[in-house]
Amino acid sequence: MVINDIWFDLKDGRKALLRSPKEEDAEGTLEYLRISAGETEFILRYPEECEKYTLEGEKKLFEQRNASPNEAMIMCIVDGRVVGNCAISFRTNLKTRHRASVAIALISEFWNQGIGTRMFQELIRLAEERGDILQMELEFAEGNSRARALYEKMGFRITGVKQDALRLKDGTLLNEYLMVRKM
Repeated sequence: MVINDIWFDLKDGRKALLRSPKEEDAEGTLEYLRISAGETEFILRYPEECEKYTLEGEKKLFEQRNASPNEAMIMCIVDGRVVGNCAISFRTNLKTRHRASVAIALISEFWNQGIGTRMFQELIRLAEERGDILQMELEFAEGNSRARALYEKMGFRITGVKQDALRLKDGTLLNEYLMVRKM
């Protein structure tokens, strides 16, 4: 699914662009993935796990997402740099096609600029346009209070927990929480 350009102002006055990924975003996306994975324990990969991602793989992923009627990826570009992204996947089986899964990440340098809220507004718009979506779903790691606050602001509520779902390098186990936003 292709998302047309959406320009908006950051809280610090800079301009940001939300849009579907393009081939030329592949290198910046690889950098963004490595940076974001190293900034917090709440992303589901470590920086060294990003080594498996390639320019060709990212370009192929972009092409697949842009061509899919059931998925969208949205990049956030600031000053020509990939600083975050989000995605929505619409389920297609008869019993679950009323559900959409969403995910979002942003490098810390751009936290508190309104990007997360604006990305969620676009994800919600996509789900509403679909017409048959009754709920949006996401998961977040225990302790990620910043993300939880954003999700709750956007209308998501905790509906379940996967105990000890994440295991950090030091052996610490974290719960993972399921959140749902009713449409």
